[in-house]
Amino acid sequence: ASAVIAEGEVLQLGAAKNITTTESDYLRVIEAKTAALFAAAAEVGPVIAGQPEKMKQAARGYGMELGYAFQLVDDALDYGGSTADLGKDIGDDFREGKITLPVVLAVARGSDADRSFWKRCLEGENVEDGDLEQAIELLKKYDALSETVERAKTYGNNALGALETLPSGQHNDALADAVAFCISRVS
Repeated sequence: ASAVIAEGEVLQLGAAKNITTTESDYLRVIEAKTAALFAAAAEVGPVIAGQPEKMKQAARGYGMELGYAFQLVDDALDYGGSTADLGKDIGDDFREGKITLPVVLAVARGSDADRSFWKRCLEGENVEDGDLEQAIELLKKYDALSETVERAKTYGNNALGALETLPSGQHNDALADAVAFCISRVS
């Protein structure tokens, strides 16, 4: 897991400040960073308990899907949440030139003028007063935030589906609650 996460960091550095980053490029970053970490954390319990391979894989699948959901929720909150929900200032990703799924979607759907705006702000690191507000407006205009949230919900539902293989009970309920909490941050 550590090696995959380190590779994910390198992928993220390659995608940073690059508005030509594709959706599949970005999803590979999430998989290698956040989802791999969540997958390893979820799988470690069944591994230590000596559970059958089927349970290990189900736990790993749960963690992977939850990791995707968590990261996409975090991406949406950076432009549409509050500092209290996010645990950091709104717009930090924007100011740091991070390319996240909402940006990827807005760039792909936007006009040449919109792409010039993103290029100036994210690649050129030339953020001016009012640019964060304009970025949020573009994300809303192209439904990038709402689509990111919907995708997070899909990943959350996939995580819940992975739990069906695991024994029902208090531990399974707690894992389902983690999914609900993750998604509720943007609901």
